[in-house]
Amino acid sequence: MTNEELLLERLARIEERLEGVGRVEKQLEVFSRPWETLTDLGKDLSILMDPAAKRLTEELVEVEIGFQLEDFFALLKRLLPSLKYLSWALEQMENFIDWWADMEPILKVAVPKMIDRLDVLEQQQVFKIFGKLFSGEMLQFMDRLAEVALATRLEEAKPVGPVGLLWQMRSPECRQGLGVLLELTRALERMRPESAAAS
Repeated sequence: MTNEELLLERLARIEERLEGVGRVEKQLEVFSRPWETLTDLGKDLSILMDPAAKRLTEELVEVEIGFQLEDFFALLKRLLPSLKYLSWALEQMENFIDWWADMEPILKVAVPKMIDRLDVLEQQQVFKIFGKLFSGEMLQFMDRLAEVALATRLEEAKPVGPVGLLWQMRSPECRQGLGVLLELTRALERMRPESAAAS
């Protein structure tokens, strides 16, 4: 083999090696790009790290003033025996959530119906009647009626016939009481339904 052929053969081998190196460089570029990104991120973090560390140190100094390790252990001692209560409370919360999930559809139907029923009662003036029943005048009347009933000696009551009734009517108290009774009797007529009163 001549020197020229040897030289050409060496050059061909060198070119093959250079091509292999080029392929390796291309493969390394794929890995080097993320590395460059991480390097840039590290530089950015290193710039931010110093102020963040100072701030964290300041905050920890403020916490250290009001925090003692003994307090943490005292809290831990109290918390550990109470874990069963905490667990029970969480179970009750789950039960309440389940109950609410069951009740919500019922309430969506029941509440409008209840509002409609209250509206009907309002139109029938039931609430006005209750308001009048418990007004101040009604309470005074009931108090006076109770006083009269308590002051009456029923054990002293004697049978009275028509003549005895006429005899008792001589007293002003009986005539006044009879007048009150007649007024109440007249007022009872208003309790009849309107349809019956019209006929």
